[in-house]
Amino acid sequence: MAHAASRLTTALAATLACASAGAAETAPIKPGLWEVRSDRQIDGKPAAAPTDSMKNMKPEVRAKVEAMMKQKGMAVGSSGANHLCFTKDSLDAGRWQNSATCKTDYGTRTASAWKWHSVCAPSGTVVDGEALFANPENYTVSTTSTHAFRGETRTTQTTIKARWLGADCGDLKPFDPKR
Repeated sequence: MAHAASRLTTALAATLACASAGAAETAPIKPGLWEVRSDRQIDGKPAAAPTDSMKNMKPEVRAKVEAMMKQKGMAVGSSGANHLCFTKDSLDAGRWQNSATCKTDYGTRTASAWKWHSVCAPSGTVVDGEALFANPENYTVSTTSTHAFRGETRTTQTTIKARWLGADCGDLKPFDPKR
């Protein structure tokens, strides 16, 4: 159960997180409730979204995973989408990044696009990514990561499309992958 929640949180946090430049520069998006959809390929083959694995969980296990996600500021939405809450403070503080475990070098950073290269020492993961900010209510993050899995190097390509749903996050806490 904890493993499924951890994979989901890691997948979203790693991809979202890398888009942030840190506390020095805030992503050009609105605070509020966001709907986030992701597509992944592992070694060139389509992979199930982390939320898809939740469909096969026993109801009591799924409830525990959803509670763990909610503690981090995430909720399972409809049709495989997730909901995240970003407040102005959480965006300014760079809470949507995972900088404690990754060293990130930023390349191009404009008002509409950020590119980066991250090395995450504990996991041995290397990520190259790009965030495209269409406007303050829509962004896309594309990453290619390599990591070791059971002694083999794997390449994962992830695309996240996010859209702003509104300023009110309801009872969802601000997103913080470190909680």
